[in-house]
Amino acid sequence: MIVFRQLFDPQSSTYTYVVADARSAQALVIDPVFEQARRDDALLRELGLSLVATLETHVHADHVTGAWLLKQSHGSAIVVSSESGARGADRYVTDGERIAFGDRHLEVRATPGHTHGCVTYVLDDESMAFTGDCLLIRGSGRTDFQQGDAGMLWHSVHDKLFALPEATYVYPAHDYRGQTCSTVGEEKKWNPRLGGSATVESFVALMASLDLPPPAKIHEAVPANLACGKRD
Repeated sequence: MIVFRQLFDPQSSTYTYVVADARSAQALVIDPVFEQARRDDALLRELGLSLVATLETHVHADHVTGAWLLKQSHGSAIVVSSESGARGADRYVTDGERIAFGDRHLEVRATPGHTHGCVTYVLDDESMAFTGDCLLIRGSGRTDFQQGDAGMLWHSVHDKLFALPEATYVYPAHDYRGQTCSTVGEEKKWNPRLGGSATVESFVALMASLDLPPPAKIHEAVPANLACGKRD
């Protein structure tokens, strides 16, 4: 049995996920936010969970990770992609690796495109996928900075995520419209950028035309996240 909680940071519209093995009470936290570390710490203690590791889906540009703070209070390992460029992590993972918690594990799937070091974490029974900024609900992460590549993102979604069962729940790192989760089948059918009749050519052209402003905290967040959230 899995213990699961989806948490939200309203300032950055970031979802943080707690996933735990109920038998052993070993837990993972995915994409923690610095300002919410006390909230996450309190929840873990209230639920009687032992934090094994914090996992980053990528080097975020809109918030600072809470990984380092949670390590100070729980002794948890910091896990990032080997392609992230981050320093100070305890484990650098690559495509196909497994991250164990009790009798369960998450599989790492490399899904670059939003950034070069983006990964998706898939639960061992393929019932849940934590997609970071690669696949959002009816959308996708932007591709105009931090090694972004629209063609690469398209293939990450279609080769690695749309290959999952259609019933797999999709849990992204962000949502800006109040939606909490989706499924692979829904996104294959209804995602206007990546699903339905969309093509790699239409996706690349769309992403090149967005002309989005930079994230408000990019100059603070990226350097801090390249240090795994460690603050002076």
